Amino acid sequence: MPEPAADAVPAPARPSFGARLQEAMDTRGQLCVGIDPHPGLLAAWGLNDDAAALERFSLTVLEAVGEQAAAVKPQVALFERHGSAGLAALERVLAACSDAGVLSIADAKRGDIGSTMAAYADAWLRDGSALAADALTVSPYLGFESLRPALDLAQASGRGVFVLGLTSNPEGASVQHVGGDHSVAAGIVDAAAAENSRELGRAAAAGASRQLGSTGLVIGATVGTALTELGIHLAAAHTPVLAPGLGAQGATGADLRATFGAAYPNVLATSSRDILKAGPSPAALRGAARQTLAGLAG
Repeated sequence: MPEPAADAVPAPARPSFGARLQEAMDTRGQLCVGIDPHPGLLAAWGLNDDAAALERFSLTVLEAVGEQAAAVKPQVALFERHGSAGLAALERVLAACSDAGVLSIADAKRGDIGSTMAAYADAWLRDGSALAADALTVSPYLGFESLRPALDLAQASGRGVFVLGLTSNPEGASVQHVGGDHSVAAGIVDAAAAENSRELGRAAAAGASRQLGSTGLVIGATVGTALTELGIHLAAAHTPVLAPGLGAQGATGADLRATFGAAYPNVLATSSRDILKAGPSPAALRGAARQTLAGLAG
């Protein structure tokens, strides 16, 4: 019997995350709604700052926008601050996303080495884990290959990762922009593109034709001309881009089209506060999401 190829990956039990995200974006548009139960938003909704309120808040958002958004993105830190009760609420929210057929992106920004990274991957990307999401945000700043346990488990389970690439916070440039035309950020983009090239090559060999891989990038919606200045080219990378910063942080659909250019069809734009402030009325939340989607469509 011939030996399997060195880069062979077992076929997952579900379609790849890239394929599922592409279908969701084609069907519903390019909006990801952040589920960010900040204390101030909870108070504005007339809710207490406790785990029960987190769950009520999150499920209201999911019910209101689940048919409009390509994905939702719970901000894990805002659940963690309530300890085990908050994480239990997050488990139920992630399960509700799965039941509703809405892609979930756990915004946890995990990053470590060796067995610790493997444990993070096991928590967020393994079938059967109570915290399993469709995708996980991860940090590559211990070296891109430190993410290997998450990259491999995501491939094996039909899930995805979004790797921090070029963020819009002022402090990010001190690390991400280092190197100019050979910047740290450009290296991360290239590494993610290589992951997707291998994945899509395997898919093509199996007779499938897909546009998006399952290794995404987090690139801030408000990075402006930084992609051009750093010589980063995304259009041919087949890389989904999670772009936080739409709405309350100042970015518009027109800004995103200008920033990402030919790669704009691969962009999943995230809006949180600008939509969430419309609550607690589900109808008002739906209206805010609908207006945001219209802006993304141009």
